[in-house]
Amino acid sequence: MCGATEGGLSLDGIDVAKEAIIQGQVVRANVNGQGDPVGNAYVRLLDRTGEFTAEVPTSATGHFRFFAGPGEWTLRTLAPRIQPVDTKVTAEVGAIQEVAVSV
Repeated sequence: MCGATEGGLSLDGIDVAKEAIIQGQVVRANVNGQGDPVGNAYVRLLDRTGEFTAEVPTSATGHFRFFAGPGEWTLRTLAPRIQPVDTKVTAEVGAIQEVAVSV
């Protein structure tokens, strides 16, 4: 994503106190046991009943961000040559939920 800062996405211009933010990075383990960023994956935001709410592509650095309502959510990560990965997360207004998704 444009304007991404090293170590994560920039929060410049975002009033975090008024938002429930879910963000993170999708990585794939490499032979050294480190995580390589997975660009061009998709992360879906599903509500507590499993209904589709939103979807974003990951950046070249594997990063993604959602502005969600408070509550329980599921992130469904879709990337080439892997099975979908579901990750549960709880969003709160005024908080940033950082999620690392390993595929």
